[in-house]
Amino acid sequence: MSNYVNPDSDSFRAFREAARPGPIQMLNLIKLRTTAAYADGRNLSGAEAYRLYGEKSGPIFRALGGRIVWSGQPEITLIGPKHGEEWDIAFIAEYPSIEAFVQMMRDPAYQAITHHRTAAVENSRLIRLNPLPAGAGFGL
Repeated sequence: MSNYVNPDSDSFRAFREAARPGPIQMLNLIKLRTTAAYADGRNLSGAEAYRLYGEKSGPIFRALGGRIVWSGQPEITLIGPKHGEEWDIAFIAEYPSIEAFVQMMRDPAYQAITHHRTAAVENSRLIRLNPLPAGAGFGL
């Protein structure tokens, strides 16, 4: 099983090239390390390091018009792999546009704090969504 923590350049390029108008939502699935893996050896748990990342990135995220539209703590996988896809945190972050997300990723202040996320996260998934109207039934 491969672990994924940060986007690679090809994925980020494809993300930018698949431009469209309007808001985007990013489904985040996060598995935290028991102990954060800081290059400087500081001793924090993965949860503490991720909380630090959230505190420091929150103002940047909100200044760009971002908001969390849903969050939850995964409990049991009913359909899917029984091992290797366990998550500690799940949430959907909404950005007003693809450009707003790219702007955040390129912001020097944001880049200066991403080491907390990298240290905290053992594995993750980040999936761009096109928001659809919510309804009472399944499907599109």
